[in-house]
Amino acid sequence: MTATLIQAIDSAIRAIPPAWPLAATVAVNPFLGQTGEDLSTVGARLARVAGTRVTMPRAWYATQIAQGTITDQDLDAALAASAAPRKPGSTAALRAALQQDRPAPRALPTVADLAAAANGIDWPGIISDRIGTWAAGWFDQGQALWAAPQAGSAYAAWRESALRDLTPEILGLPGFARHVAGAPEDPTAAIERAVTRLGLSGEALPTALHRLLMTLEGWAQAGRYKLWMAELEGGDDTTARDLLAIRIVWEEALYNAHAATIAEAWAAAVAAHAAPVVADDEDVIDAILQEAAERAGQRTLIARLASPSPAPVPRDRPVLQAAFCIDVRSEVFRRALESIDPRVQTLGFAGFFGLTAAHRRFASDTVELRLPVLLNPGVTSQAGTDQVSAADGAARVRSRAHRAWGRFKLAAVSSFAFVEATGPVYIAKLLGDSFTRKPLPAPADPAPRLTPGLDLPARIDAAETILRAMSLTGTFAPIVLLAGHGANVVNNPHASALHCGACGGYSGEVNARLVAALMNDAEVRAGLGGRGITVPDDTVFVAALHDTTTDAVTLYEQDLGTAIDLTEVRRWLSQAGMLARTERALRLPGAATGTGLSARSRDWAEVRPEWGLAGCQAFIAAPRSRTIGRTFAGRAFLHDYEWEIDQGFKVLELILTAPVVVASWISLQYYGSTVAPAVFGGGNKLIHNVVGGLGVVEGNGGALRTGLPWQSVHDGTGYAHDPLRLTVCVEAPRQAISDILARHPGVRALFDNRWLHLFVLDEQGHVAWRYAGDLEWTAERSTASEPVEDARLEPVG
Repeated sequence: MTATLIQAIDSAIRAIPPAWPLAATVAVNPFLGQTGEDLSTVGARLARVAGTRVTMPRAWYATQIAQGTITDQDLDAALAASAAPRKPGSTAALRAALQQDRPAPRALPTVADLAAAANGIDWPGIISDRIGTWAAGWFDQGQALWAAPQAGSAYAAWRESALRDLTPEILGLPGFARHVAGAPEDPTAAIERAVTRLGLSGEALPTALHRLLMTLEGWAQAGRYKLWMAELEGGDDTTARDLLAIRIVWEEALYNAHAATIAEAWAAAVAAHAAPVVADDEDVIDAILQEAAERAGQRTLIARLASPSPAPVPRDRPVLQAAFCIDVRSEVFRRALESIDPRVQTLGFAGFFGLTAAHRRFASDTVELRLPVLLNPGVTSQAGTDQVSAADGAARVRSRAHRAWGRFKLAAVSSFAFVEATGPVYIAKLLGDSFTRKPLPAPADPAPRLTPGLDLPARIDAAETILRAMSLTGTFAPIVLLAGHGANVVNNPHASALHCGACGGYSGEVNARLVAALMNDAEVRAGLGGRGITVPDDTVFVAALHDTTTDAVTLYEQDLGTAIDLTEVRRWLSQAGMLARTERALRLPGAATGTGLSARSRDWAEVRPEWGLAGCQAFIAAPRSRTIGRTFAGRAFLHDYEWEIDQGFKVLELILTAPVVVASWISLQYYGSTVAPAVFGGGNKLIHNVVGGLGVVEGNGGALRTGLPWQSVHDGTGYAHDPLRLTVCVEAPRQAISDILARHPGVRALFDNRWLHLFVLDEQGHVAWRYAGDLEWTAERSTASEPVEDARLEPVG
């Protein structure tokens, strides 16, 4: 095995984004393997390996220009900012390019494509079906009645299956089983043999192998996920390499059978793969148009931040401080809550509240990683206490009995008999579930606890780190609410995608309850006092859960062990929920009134129970005083940050390397699912079938679909998400930001290649500097004279 081939295999695998299982779905940047290149180059690369655009059709940009959303000012600025040597010479030339849309790109053909053209047999479809059928069993996470054995490698398991699968031979590929039997048992050796037979040169390998993995769609991403998780723990995983070996063995077999008729066409494809990936003039134009659309959105954001605040900043001690996740859905609720009473202060912080917990639910055998997927668990926790109450014990028995009953009714020997015997009993339940419109109850496990418990110095360290990261080190309110978030919905395979991404695709109440208990610890508070953080004796931390589908907030005051009066807090939260629902109803199809939103969470037929993070456009890390009272329409991540109290800019470094990166994954997943839904989107919810608990397919088989379903970005008549790369605004010294970017090349690449835009706010909270790449900055005019209409804060029809 040559070093060139080993490097090409690794490069192809790392060009594929990971896909998390349905139980803990998190947003993933579909361009994760290409962030070292700019948009136009990635456009050329993905056109070659996937046959997809990475920007919107030009008609979309033309509409934005005709509506006045994108102006000549934006086009001029985007053109000037482009470093492409062959960019259009003027804005007029750029406008002229809009008159003719580009045809959809076509990926370079695989051997399967050429064989299909030669004999009329759909070999790409057959390969997708056969690999998909095998992979559904091999990746299964407990859904299948008979689970496929997962001992050993994926490649070895596939060979065992393929040796007994006569389908390829019946459909026109004689000798396929014999070919598989003769393939090397080692997958890397199998790849090497196939590469030699196919005549793939060293120059052709990177995109040729990338192309093969792209044909596997979600299955390749499932393999990449296994590698991601293994590397987080310092290990390795070969599943993605095995999948590449499986796919190229198919190519080799088809080439052996059809070489006489496709050799010339295949040689041309190999030569095209060997050519450097270079953006052409059209790729450059598309990237400039996309930059112009983003600058249009930035104009509105800059003007909004420069305008006088319509709401006063509380000066006295607040009566309530409520910390919410920076998730864009919290922006609507925070603004509503602050409008109820000026004595209420809200804060924004990543929803895992700084605690990286591997958690075990009550009576559960499953460990849930309630933390950002970029991190490893730092603590373990479980629901319940050493002294289980009679009620808790009974609940545990019921839970175990429920699991046993579930296993019995799905067992091979009892499933059909079960339906025959108990079908009538379920009629009432089905009718109730179908017509009941009351919201689902919030998670109500016993209070979680750390296992093992941390010693006092570790608890003090954790509390100090969390409070400083929240910029909450003084003027504590009598009640401090720590509100995680989740979404209670039914009949939705992607339900976890509506939960908290910072909590690994789970709801955020566990982390909130653990941190509230930590902050209420008298010994911890005494230790904090010695570190310059004095928490008043009358301050109580209360955990809560914000249901983003209904805007109901559940308080976990039972964790406190003592009664406190939360009547007024409940009233404020209820009123804020009504205001938030009313605002959100304006965007959701069919939600005529705010009260109608509550029923959507229980509607089996509802494909849009909420919009999730659709529309996300900006990330702002600054004091709340810079954003209070300003409407961001649920499209901004708001992270509280005060650089003056950030010792050594450690919090700033954390924000730029963790929350900002997670937000970029979210933004770019929505972007990819909008501009390239066939490749990066989840398909049509109406025909989804769940496979193995891992993901969904459309119809009865084929490729695993990842990304966002079409209904999550489109309302049926127009886009619910404007595909704009995220704009990050930070109030901090430029030099401190530059120093952090210099230490983190992966994060810097996101900004250098404009997968994210970066601005610095001045001491008034106005945009003052734009990051120009290569650690350089340019002054940015910040004025309130620009109109602050919501053109970029509303969905485009």
